[in-house]
Amino acid sequence: MNLTKRTLLAGAAVMATLLAPAYASAADLIAIITPSHDNPFFKAEAEGAQKRAEELGYETLVLVHDDDPNKQNQLFDTAIARGANAIILDNAGADATVAPVRRAKEAGIPSFLIDREIKETGIAVSQIVSNNYQGAQLGAEEFVRLMGEEGKYAELLGREADTNAGIRSAGYHDVIDQYPDLEMVAQQSANWSQTEAYEKMETILQATPEIKGVISGNDTMAMGAWAALKAAGRTDVIVVG
Repeated sequence: MNLTKRTLLAGAAVMATLLAPAYASAADLIAIITPSHDNPFFKAEAEGAQKRAEELGYETLVLVHDDDPNKQNQLFDTAIARGANAIILDNAGADATVAPVRRAKEAGIPSFLIDREIKETGIAVSQIVSNNYQGAQLGAEEFVRLMGEEGKYAELLGREADTNAGIRSAGYHDVIDQYPDLEMVAQQSANWSQTEAYEKMETILQATPEIKGVISGNDTMAMGAWAALKAAGRTDVIVVG
């Protein structure tokens, strides 16, 4: 696990710590809402927050929005109806999340955002996010080095509604596009999913078998791409994510 991920997971625990009163009664509840736990990062994120909250004496309500804004809205309604003391959230979209976070605030429930930010300030108590642009630039520099500054490559994007996906892609291209002999032949969204990355990589390989490298918005998609490449006998392809 890289430093960025450790920082974000620690952030989830910090949020629970900040909420600690002198003591917590059995009625105190923290809602923890994240994307699908099929992704090991989001699972670890939720489990880290849950463990720390329960150590502090809180009950926890762990919920999954599956990157569906409508489902996220319903989960917020559930947390509000249950009288949660706070909501720890890795959200389902920068724009779509503003309204439910505001709704929780109006109900007297603070929201603490981790990993993914929203585009409005003053409604969440805090937003703990990594510097995705800088991290992407560093990843791109390594990708360029491994590629020898030339060759055809593909890019796997994260979920299009997620601000992080666009920021990471911009960071990649601000570096890679300086090298004219690096040619992007495919760019597809795999929605942060290992399974989708596998499927997209299969399709890309069929269309461009001479591909030399793949750069991915996160390591989960990179693992899916690598699995597809390995299955096709293409262990020579460089994968960075």
